Amino acid sequence: MFKAENRNLLHAIIIPLIAIVFGFILGALIMLFFGYSPLDAYNAMLSNVLTNPYFFGEALRQATVLTLTGLGFNMAYQAGFFNIGLSGQLLMGWLFAIWFALLFPDMPKILAVPVFLLVGLVIGALWAGIAGFLRAYFGTNEVIVTIMLNYTALHFSNYMIRNVLATGNRTEIVGENASLALGFLTNLTAGSRLNLGFFLAILCVVLFWFLMKQTTAGFELRAVGLNSDAAEYAGMSTKKNIILAMVLSGALAGLGGAIHGLGTFRNIFVQSALPQEGFDGIAVGLLGLGNPFGTFLSAILLGILNIGAGFMPNGAGVPDELADVIVAGIIFFIGANYIIRRLFTRSSKKGGQI
Repeated sequence: MFKAENRNLLHAIIIPLIAIVFGFILGALIMLFFGYSPLDAYNAMLSNVLTNPYFFGEALRQATVLTLTGLGFNMAYQAGFFNIGLSGQLLMGWLFAIWFALLFPDMPKILAVPVFLLVGLVIGALWAGIAGFLRAYFGTNEVIVTIMLNYTALHFSNYMIRNVLATGNRTEIVGENASLALGFLTNLTAGSRLNLGFFLAILCVVLFWFLMKQTTAGFELRAVGLNSDAAEYAGMSTKKNIILAMVLSGALAGLGGAIHGLGTFRNIFVQSALPQEGFDGIAVGLLGLGNPFGTFLSAILLGILNIGAGFMPNGAGVPDELADVIVAGIIFFIGANYIIRRLFTRSSKKGGQI
């Protein structure tokens, strides 16, 4: 019989894998129903990404932003809050990073990159801090507040692009001094947009783990998430930790937005909808089960799926719309892995062993 800690570790590995397998099975059933070959479709999805340096680089580039939004979701979630506003926080970080890059085009690169990334991080933190402050002092529901802040961010950014930063639907490209491109990564991945942000995301994974597992602040955040009344009785400030959790969550999403802007597009344009990376980050965070390293691997998986879905129409004849439905079905099981976790845990308790 395994010890409790070994059993928990095994669950953390097996449950996400089961969720992924169920997601692929659902996708296969959908394709079979409409008369398409799942083997051909999944082969087209995975092989073209994993064997082509450019598309693998693009998958890692997308995983960079998903890692940061996934960590942002987990930061709030472990403290007992559901931050649904990651898309808005990402968008605000993106907007202000580009804005400052356009305002200061001649700033030396050694200063420009950290300053503009810091701007995106701070703006994301402040935007999420609004919901944290309202929850801490007025008891408002952070889900409702962050949803409304999402749309506020969307319309504010579109207004700023059309009326302040540009004369059309997109801004100018930022200068080379503000770019996150790294020559060796570009060459290694055959010209993909993989950039410095990938290494920053890895650094954030390590810092997240250190904060939550090795510091008093992280212990307090987790304690508030487990039982806010007990944490308050033990002398921890619930209000402070509520605000801190939301601020750190928004900071990670805002940093993801700044990397998205400076590293992927090097400008910002009018958005017809909220950035999908914020919502996908929720699925990534849930699949990672709150573990930053698991979140990073989950982000890579989802990046591969998102890039690989584009090969399904030509490689297996699967229409674009159906390819999106299949990826959405996989994401559903990834995001709903808590159902599998409950069933798995209940089964383990009844059996008494694994």
